[in-house]
Amino acid sequence: MPLPERRRTSRRSRRPLRAALALLLLLLMGVAGCGYGSRAPGAAAVPAVGTGPPLSAESVSVGYFAGVTHATPLAAVQEGYFTRELGGTRLRTQVFNGGPSALEALNAGAVDIAWMGPSPAINGFLRSGGRGLRIVSGAASGGVALVVDADTEVRGTDVRGLRIATPEAGGTQDVALLHWIRQQGWQVDPRTGRGDVTVVRQSVKEIPTSFRRGAIDGAWVPEPVAAQLVASGGRVLLDEADLWDGGAFVTTLVVVDPSFLKDHPDVVEAVLRGAARTNAWLQNRPAEGRAAVNRAIETLTGRPLPDRVLDAAWPHVRLTADPLAATLAEEAERAERLGLLGGSRNALDGILDLRPLNRVLAQRGEEAVDDAGLGVVATPTP
Repeated sequence: MPLPERRRTSRRSRRPLRAALALLLLLLMGVAGCGYGSRAPGAAAVPAVGTGPPLSAESVSVGYFAGVTHATPLAAVQEGYFTRELGGTRLRTQVFNGGPSALEALNAGAVDIAWMGPSPAINGFLRSGGRGLRIVSGAASGGVALVVDADTEVRGTDVRGLRIATPEAGGTQDVALLHWIRQQGWQVDPRTGRGDVTVVRQSVKEIPTSFRRGAIDGAWVPEPVAAQLVASGGRVLLDEADLWDGGAFVTTLVVVDPSFLKDHPDVVEAVLRGAARTNAWLQNRPAEGRAAVNRAIETLTGRPLPDRVLDAAWPHVRLTADPLAATLAEEAERAERLGLLGGSRNALDGILDLRPLNRVLAQRGEEAVDDAGLGVVATPTP
């Protein structure tokens, strides 16, 4: 079946006013995006210590990204929620551009706890034979969309013949796009990205620039990149939440080095308490929360997100400690069917250890979260 022809309006032929607005937006956002891509400015460890005696570890290193789906650690560091829970245990932070670099740091012992997407967490667990990490909490759900150039003619959601970017080959959004393409009955080689749709793998630092230049026609990306593309002349063709029952699917997780978890469970719980307190504050005071997250992004990247970008991105991300384990298992099965999983879906048993989180939730009078059969099996007491 021949691919449908696409009528594209050259970006060079657009009206001068729109070109001027695009240039202004480029200056506001900057080529560096919002901290993704190569390691973000300000990513060097920033020590911080609260009051009181230290916990079982003298220090803890926490890693995360400078993006809206990582709003919890951004605000927790900015507003001091982590340090208040850690007492005299020194907090060190590292900001990364994506899951692979965060996973590498976790494997090297450079960070003890990290926020990352499900795909790098799953692959890190499988490739280490289950020894590399444990997921101890959820962090965010939703906040992912397929955005296309508003001047590109698309019938419904038929993107055949277009160049659609994802942040990385085999990454969380890459798997989601490839799975959706396969559901439509279209053919794309998961490895090369060639087929009825051309899947272009680029860092989220590069995607907004490529989109503005017309090098790609759209992207399947998390927030705030999706909102950046809309502000640059795109339109949301598909919200990934619409593809999941109830609209909930895991976007960001909290992972821990298993040795650190074993030796310092009190420190892990302190970080999770800080995250829970931060989420409650972000939900109860959203305007203050958005401002704090944007201040953190500005500190780390050298510039804040434009208000219209942040305001558009914020409502699509749901902060939650629930890792939505059933959707995590489904994402692993999809990657396995695509040949992009570094092992078998059946080898995921034990990837979750929600005991520290559920202790924190019990302290807060909240219900425990379920591990969908992927949790560690407690050793029986003799």
